[in-house]
Amino acid sequence: MRGIRASGLRVEVVVRAVVVRVVLVVVIIIVEVVLVVVVLVIEVELVVLFVELVVVEFVFLARRVEVIGFRHRSPKDLGGLSNDLATSRAQGHTLRCHTEAMLRPVIALVGPTAAGKSELSLALARTLDGEVVNADSMQLYQGMDIGTAKLTVAERGGITHHLLDIWPVTQAASVSEYQRLARQAIDDIRHRGLTPILVGGSGLYVRAATDNLEFPGTDLAVRTRLQAELDLVGSGAMHTRLATVDPIAAAAILPGNGRRIVRALEVIELSGRPFSATLPEYQSVYPIKQIGIEVPRPELDHRIAERVRRMWDMGLVDEVRLLEQCGLRNGRTASRALGYAQVLKFLAGDWAEEEAAEQTILATRRFVRRQESWFRRDPRVTWLSAGPDLAHRAMALIAE
Repeated sequence: MRGIRASGLRVEVVVRAVVVRVVLVVVIIIVEVVLVVVVLVIEVELVVLFVELVVVEFVFLARRVEVIGFRHRSPKDLGGLSNDLATSRAQGHTLRCHTEAMLRPVIALVGPTAAGKSELSLALARTLDGEVVNADSMQLYQGMDIGTAKLTVAERGGITHHLLDIWPVTQAASVSEYQRLARQAIDDIRHRGLTPILVGGSGLYVRAATDNLEFPGTDLAVRTRLQAELDLVGSGAMHTRLATVDPIAAAAILPGNGRRIVRALEVIELSGRPFSATLPEYQSVYPIKQIGIEVPRPELDHRIAERVRRMWDMGLVDEVRLLEQCGLRNGRTASRALGYAQVLKFLAGDWAEEEAAEQTILATRRFVRRQESWFRRDPRVTWLSAGPDLAHRAMALIAE
């Protein structure tokens, strides 16, 4: 009996040992499985986190590219003149940016008088969430509306316009002062996440706003002497004198623009070098897209004639009469504006009214040729033909 009992105990001990070992093996397997699962979960989470980071970075870069270069859309996808990307704005796609790297470029619309710059500027402003900055030297003057084809408040269609009606007609124009004001406006627009659209046919003013121009100082004694000479011999003779010392500057300045002729001669005398040398290379201080509007010469001449006739019908003569009471005739700059100078001669009895209108047409055509010559020298301007799809082509160019 004792042997049987001992044998049974040994069997029991063996069984218990086997059970313990089995339990230990099972526990070890379970622990290993749990550890493997935990490791897999951690790895999956790390992969998900990496993917999320990549997606966030991609979205950030996409938004940045969108702000800097606008949405890249095919011209055929653009809407009409008044719609274009306005639909995107209505759907909540208007962007606001807060870093210098994400500020929008400046869009400059240039070209001759009557080419259609104002109409295009409105279409682009609606499309690009932009504001217009005036670069027409005569639209800076208060009350000079009809003769400069200044858009009325209603015609602006809610688009904000800067640098209109800022000077009285008695104030002499200052390009350096305009430069300061224009850059203030452009910087403000860009820092609000909007697109500045610089519009005008005054070439020097466009460059003053966008390029690295520094204007030479002045000397009152020299300026007074040259001004007295201008009053004595006239702008034609002074222009001839300028052509002998700086033909490039003379080619860019109208013979009737005595103020600019005097300034050019003053700079030459003070600096000892040509006035044209004060204009630097074509290098912008902003990222910029420049678009020039070209119109065939016969059509442009026709547009000018129609425009002048329309101004007369709208009451240009009455506008000049009113401005004359505000000192227009004594304004060194404003009194020489196209249309205004001719009407002043009519009011003084020098010309008949019809002759004043015809002289305005002729003077504007001459001025347009000089405008074209000025802007054609700028290699940064991309020229687009005027036409019903001009806004579409302009948008395609801007999106490149």
